[in-house]
This record gives sequence, structure tokens and C-alpha cells, in this order.
Amino acid sequence: MRVALHTRVRADRIAEYEAAHRAVPAELTTAIRAAGVTSWTIWRSGCDLFHLLECEDYARLLAALEHLPVNTAWQEKMGELLDISHDYSDAGAGLPVVWEL
Repeated sequence: MRVALHTRVRADRIAEYEAAHRAVPAELTTAIRAAGVTSWTIWRSGCDLFHLLECEDYARLLAALEHLPVNTAWQEKMGELLDISHDYSDAGAGLPVVWEL
């Protein structure tokens, strides 16, 4: 399944956010892949961040990562850098699809 997410980085923390993503802990990326993610890309337009991920089951991904120490540490770090964390519309399904070709 494909899931789109929107987050917003704080204007004064963009460089720090991008630096953090150049050094995502290997333990976290391994856990994300093990939870069924095959692809995750983040684009930035100003302070707005748009994520597109492909995974087997998004709810299972969230459950697998929820209490994982490396993920909770990462989420805490991201919480300091973001104005908007993931906007989980529709009970965790991500942004609603408006149109597809």
C-alpha cells in the first residue's frame, strides 16, 4: 500500500532536520524495513514536508515501531524539529487520495 503524509518542519530547524535525515540510525531503518516498508521518500517545499511510503500494512508498521526504543528516541528528536508531526487522517491511513492517473 502507498501512504502519503504531511509534516511541517520549524523554519529555524530546517538545516538540523535535514542533517538528522542524513544520519538516520541504521537500527531504525532496519526496523522500518522489517515492519514491511519497501520505500519511504520525503520532499520539502519551504517548511512543508511530504512523505510517500510503500508498505505492506501501515497500521502494522505503526504498531511495530510504537514502543521500539530507537523509534521513540527518533520521534522525540523529530518532535523538537517539527511544528506538525504526521497528520494521520482516517485513523492512520495518511492523506486522502484526491486524484490518481
